[in-house]
Amino acid sequence: MQTKFSEAQLADPATRRSNEILRSCVHCGFCTATCPTYKVLGDELDSPRGRIYLIKDMLENNRVPDEKTVMHIDRCLSCLSCMTTCPSGVHYMHLVDHARAYIERNYKRRWDERALRWLLSKILPYPDRFRLALFSAKLIRPFRKFVPDARLRAMLEMAPDHVPSKSMNDRPQRFPADGQRIKRVALLIGCAQRALNTDINDATIRLLTRHGCEVIIPEGIGCCGALTHHMGKADDSHAMAAANIRAIVAELDDKGLDAVVINTSGCGTTVKDYGHMFRNDPLAADAARVAGLAKDISEVIADIGLKDSSYAEPLRVAYHAACSLQHGQQIRSAPKDLLKAAGFEVVEPRDSHICCGSAGTYNLMQPAISADLKTRKVATLEATQAQVISAGNIGCMIQIGSAIGIPVVHTVELLDWATGGPLPQGLAGGSESRVAEELPA
Repeated sequence: MQTKFSEAQLADPATRRSNEILRSCVHCGFCTATCPTYKVLGDELDSPRGRIYLIKDMLENNRVPDEKTVMHIDRCLSCLSCMTTCPSGVHYMHLVDHARAYIERNYKRRWDERALRWLLSKILPYPDRFRLALFSAKLIRPFRKFVPDARLRAMLEMAPDHVPSKSMNDRPQRFPADGQRIKRVALLIGCAQRALNTDINDATIRLLTRHGCEVIIPEGIGCCGALTHHMGKADDSHAMAAANIRAIVAELDDKGLDAVVINTSGCGTTVKDYGHMFRNDPLAADAARVAGLAKDISEVIADIGLKDSSYAEPLRVAYHAACSLQHGQQIRSAPKDLLKAAGFEVVEPRDSHICCGSAGTYNLMQPAISADLKTRKVATLEATQAQVISAGNIGCMIQIGSAIGIPVVHTVELLDWATGGPLPQGLAGGSESRVAEELPA
């Protein structure tokens, strides 16, 4: 694609990077075939190719974003399926991230949109605030039909029936390896996940220590910055990311680390991109070190090799591939291979490359499109006739779990169970589980 940026414009590092990305696009349109919003809406401007044209025009002309451009950029899930499909290697993620930051700086949204986005940015990345908000949502939910804004109704509907208590395992501390230490790793404990499902970090710690890893929860670790990053709030996201970088580097320089383990794939995609995010910052070198150490939990366990995994029942597991894992990090086989090695029968739904509609705050900001994608994803998962659904991202788990009768658990919970850990809570019984009756007493 030909571009016409001036030398003055190209002096800006973000614009220079976007220019490189734009010039790599050859207009082939392969991306439209795998774009979820194009499938739902059928509008070229709601495809990666269409958005690329809008972004090019906005950036080249240094213009104030108009309502049309903002609408189509806001509708992008950042699922990155287009990057997997693209034969030219167009790095759409960096381009749309730049566009979102540009829009945030230069476009004045309606007051209600500004208020909602501010509210989300000040609640979701903070577990205590988010937990309080979830309790409040439970109280208000019976009256949701009287709430006029569809986005606020979506927030109330997404609130879980049960909000777990804090896990003491999320505090800064050290968990020694069982037996001989093979690796020393830091665990990114996340933010929203700590309010929604504390079992995931607990299972991760058990699985890692059982496989010879000393697990460190560094002092000062918190939100990776992904939620605000994808809202275009660059200052907020970089501040959170910088805090994590400093916390991890302090541990790295003290006693060393073999990996930074991440069990929420949306976070993993962002942390692995810290080197790019901070490329022109004094933290550039440290950010690159942290990004280079970042590993999804499935990568770490696959590298070590799954130990005795004879403890779980051989359930039929439908593996849901989170977009941030299969497209953002290009991790496709490791989770499935581990589940198979653990004795589970692994099946995949049709159109597994298509997003479930969660996408960070997307299901809250774009509830109609998200609901359509959720319905499609649930139908394909139900068709597998699985006993349980496995996923590697808390957002996907909440999104799918809100509309399906099959238990949804994290992949790490199944691997923990298979190697000697407890039965995952999602399978342990109650109205949300139909597996418990099938398991031997």
